[in-house]
Amino acid sequence: MKRIRLFASVCTLACLVGTAALAQHAAPAPVARAEALAPLNGGQRAAAVATIIQTVETRYVFPDRVPAIRDRLNEGLSSGRYDTADPGVFAERVTADLREASGDGHMYLNHAPAEYAAAAGADVETEDNPAVRAIWAAAARRSNHGLGEMRILPGNVRYLRISQFHWVADRTGQAFDDAMRFLREGDALIIDLRGNGGGDHAAVRYLLSHFMEPDQLDITFLEAGKDPVQSRTLDNLPAGRVHGKPLYVLINRQAGSAAEAFAYDVQQFRLGTLVGATTTGAANNNTFFPIAPGFMLSVSYGRPVHPVSGTNWEGVGVSPDVAVDPETALETATAQALETLLAQAGADPVDRAGWEWAATAVRARLHPPTIAPDRLHALAGTYGGRVILFEDGGLVWRRANGQKARLIPMTADALFSVEGSDDRLRFRLTGEALEMQRIDEPAPSRFTRD
Repeated sequence: MKRIRLFASVCTLACLVGTAALAQHAAPAPVARAEALAPLNGGQRAAAVATIIQTVETRYVFPDRVPAIRDRLNEGLSSGRYDTADPGVFAERVTADLREASGDGHMYLNHAPAEYAAAAGADVETEDNPAVRAIWAAAARRSNHGLGEMRILPGNVRYLRISQFHWVADRTGQAFDDAMRFLREGDALIIDLRGNGGGDHAAVRYLLSHFMEPDQLDITFLEAGKDPVQSRTLDNLPAGRVHGKPLYVLINRQAGSAAEAFAYDVQQFRLGTLVGATTTGAANNNTFFPIAPGFMLSVSYGRPVHPVSGTNWEGVGVSPDVAVDPETALETATAQALETLLAQAGADPVDRAGWEWAATAVRARLHPPTIAPDRLHALAGTYGGRVILFEDGGLVWRRANGQKARLIPMTADALFSVEGSDDRLRFRLTGEALEMQRIDEPAPSRFTRD
């Protein structure tokens, strides 16, 4: 998780000082392609390893792990494991050894010539370097600050995908304000963190504050030789707080660091439900150091402690409340959100009708019904002039203009959606009649079999 400076719980957006180290690269920024990478020679590899070891010895948060890291890197160099002219391959091999020796997901080496050029020789920490921050800010702008997708799902379930937790002072907060105004109008909310490798704690705190009361302790950061630093929820939120609505957060193995921090908060503070698979398990705070001739080294320098658990998720990850294949996590969360809404007493009848319609569809996607071919064949026929054909093992509606639309089974008792109708039209076939259901009509139209 990135470094962050926290001044006071009453800080507004302008007070937040963004910090720069990416926890794990979930969505790397595109770079201009070089004609050919400059090959690494033996002297450069040896010098890089020596500098990495020196940096780890002076800055790594867990001194007891340093000897194993040092020995592993020296062995990699002497054994020839690092003997490659390709900088990317060299970074991959060093990263594998750093992580295996430390057991720390925030220990890694990136081949990042542009960031190295901006950071090398500067007399400030990387996270304070204006040139480096400009590179990160450009990546944030191109990705809408990591807020990659917003959708209204059937039943007015609002969906937000966050691919990475960027933070650019005075800019990222505005993007989150827009996203939160969108979410708060939903009946239930889904935040998708699958594949989000992390980012800046400032963005996590800003998002989290919308679901909690102001000035609440959300996490404490510990660093050897320094006083603990508290992160507290914010008072001033232009989009307002979101309370009392079902919240679901989607996670998978590729969700790491800052993404895990938000998921952990949701779970520990009982703000919502986590759906998917256990996350990476990278909790430590990291920062970056330039390593010649074109690398950036991530090193953990501190660790977070959560006020509820008294610990964090390092090495173990954040476990889901509902464990499912991450590929089906969205459908599962949507189904649970709709069931939760339907269980509410005294709901508006119009809202309830929308939830019921949407719930039928998502159940069908999660558990596709099977209707035997002979049963489908028996349902084919003409109903009030509407022709239903049995073709290729399924049913097809032949419209009056001759165009055909496949009927897709939704329930075992012969309820079908109509291909191409965006699930606004459904047919129920009883054998004696066809019931045509439209989402915007209070009752179906019934046509008896000719």
